[in-house]
Amino acid sequence: MSREEAVYMAKLAEQAERYEDMVEWMKKIANGENPELSVDERNLLSVAYKNVIGSRRAAWRIVSSVKDKEESKGNKKNAALIADYIKKVEKELSDISKEVIGLLKDKLIPKADGAEAKVFYHKMVGDYYRYLAEFSSGDSRTETANNAMEGYKSASAVAEQELSPTNPIRLGLALNFSVFYYEVMNSPEQACGLAKQAFDDAIAELDTLPEDSYKDSTLIMQLLRDNLTLWTSDMEDEKDKD
Repeated sequence: MSREEAVYMAKLAEQAERYEDMVEWMKKIANGENPELSVDERNLLSVAYKNVIGSRRAAWRIVSSVKDKEESKGNKKNAALIADYIKKVEKELSDISKEVIGLLKDKLIPKADGAEAKVFYHKMVGDYYRYLAEFSSGDSRTETANNAMEGYKSASAVAEQELSPTNPIRLGLALNFSVFYYEVMNSPEQACGLAKQAFDDAIAELDTLPEDSYKDSTLIMQLLRDNLTLWTSDMEDEKDKD
């Protein structure tokens, strides 16, 4: 099967919302003789894995919430059943995340040509280590959080040097990196500082924003602002409690 046919099948699988199939088609390309992906292929790979991991992350949150409720009611038997099921979901989350990270580190990052590709892939490394950290604990959480931080910092180093503040990939990195600080590192001040800096830098250069990326960039800027509003409010509530 040619590369063009694999891309076609990946797009078909996306339309059919068969994201596991979409992942398989994109893996064929990434593991091929020329793993350097076009912008279109890069986005297809990201969408495929994001949906495959996204359904498991949502499942983990729901099942964990039910377990907490059962424990609060004293239903130990049900809680034990759920605990076993959570392990199954966590194994799937772990396997998928490690597969993506391996693909990125072994194939895609070494062949990445251009700043956007490098930022995109290092950000993905940060994202998938963040997903691992979400359900890890103890030393494992510390390790995965440190690895996520390394991925985001590697992406930031390139983005700040070579991408404009209004670039949607740079803005998307700032969005996810700030979420990592807030949710995984429990550092709301750093999360807000990073999000505000990215938003302010982009606002200052908004008049230079290319038309083809205007929609993507302004959407991410809105998400940054929404998070800032929410996080600032939460921090004020915590101060009031103290």
